[in-house]
Amino acid sequence: MENKDIIRKALLFSGLEEEYLVELAEIAVRRPFAKGETLFTEGEKAEGFYLLASGALKLCKISPDGREKVLHMVHPVETFAEAAFFGDGKYPAEARGVERGEVLFFPRGAFMGLLERNPRFSMNLIASLSLLLRRFARQIEELSFADAPSRLASYLLDLAARKSTSYQGKTYLELDMRKGELASRLGTVSETLSRTFKKMKDEGVIELDGNKITIMQMEKLKMIAGR
Repeated sequence: MENKDIIRKALLFSGLEEEYLVELAEIAVRRPFAKGETLFTEGEKAEGFYLLASGALKLCKISPDGREKVLHMVHPVETFAEAAFFGDGKYPAEARGVERGEVLFFPRGAFMGLLERNPRFSMNLIASLSLLLRRFARQIEELSFADAPSRLASYLLDLAARKSTSYQGKTYLELDMRKGELASRLGTVSETLSRTFKKMKDEGVIELDGNKITIMQMEKLKMIAGR
């Protein structure tokens, strides 16, 4: 797929006129990455931001003792690291490949030039950062006040809304990360996550086959999530 066709699908660039999409495509640099490869580390100077063209990435923080906390899974046509344009100009987390793919990299200097010439960029950037802020605010709320079943239910509902198929009242989806990473993302440990999955399965809310999930009772899952 051409750079321009990828770019036009991103929230950050929605509604832009063709001429600006062309300019963006010209400054974008395609970068392949491998599974497990680190694109940037926490505290590294931010030279620009990214758009995921294909594959999957995770944004995470590494504790001094080496433990990993997954903050967000990045999916195709999602932009990330825009926040690094502000504040101290450093990446606030690490970006690492979950499966091999490709990103479009937008150099800071070239993008700022486009930003100055097109106010639509500024409005879209504000919208993108607001979405990011809401996402992390909800994550903090869930980690602070919700129990493990509620957090897992919320994650499954969000995943189902983004990527699932439905048939005869059942919803089929596949986890977008390993269960160990999911436990970290939900602020719990693998053993607790396994028990929570088992409890939901025993209660008939879901069926579980490896990374494949079938939601049998959507309304009950929403009740567990507190929605």
